[in-house]
Amino acid sequence: MSEEKQLTEQESLQLIANMIQKAKGSYHDTGIGSLLWGAVVSIASFVSYLQREYDFTLVIDIWWLVFAAIVPQVYISIKEKKNLKAKQYDEDVVNAVWLVFGISIFALSFYQNIVPVQTEKYFSQEGFTMMKHYADGRPDEIIRPFTPSLYSVYILIYAFPTMVTGMVKKFNPMKIGALITYGFFMLSLFTESKYDMLLGSASALVCWFIPGIILRNKYLAQTRANV
Repeated sequence: MSEEKQLTEQESLQLIANMIQKAKGSYHDTGIGSLLWGAVVSIASFVSYLQREYDFTLVIDIWWLVFAAIVPQVYISIKEKKNLKAKQYDEDVVNAVWLVFGISIFALSFYQNIVPVQTEKYFSQEGFTMMKHYADGRPDEIIRPFTPSLYSVYILIYAFPTMVTGMVKKFNPMKIGALITYGFFMLSLFTESKYDMLLGSASALVCWFIPGIILRNKYLAQTRANV
């Protein structure tokens, strides 16, 4: 009876270990999400900087690349969720954080596009406009309302889900990336908006792309070891 109980305990422990190993193949642990999100945000931010620096436009807004990346992310997430045999408790926390992050990014995007337009309408109704006055005697210029240094807020938000994911998953590269991004946020408060785009590109690399490479390599090594 004692031997049967001991055998059952060993089998139970082995079963739990197997479930944990299978559960590690989640969307966040495979590194796919970090690589995809880091790549598109970094590219979009860098191209935005180039557009401002060299004064050119593209046929479409480069930031549609980020929105387009949401589609494969959702597909990959659903696919891997179906393949997941066991679910870690912390997965719900991480998923919730990234959901809130996505909603916040969308909300900021709407704010960025709607508030200046509505402000301009309000100014028009009140009968006044915004002017740029040059101290050197050049003629004044009419300017449209805008949201100053808004990308600094984006950089700040980039760090939030990264830090939470790093803390929950006990993954130091993401925690370090988030800390660096908080530093980029502070730096962006003292730079021109076009350089904020460069800082945003760097933030995407340290927050997601580089940790994603590390995660992906660990996941592939673990997969080969379990074959």
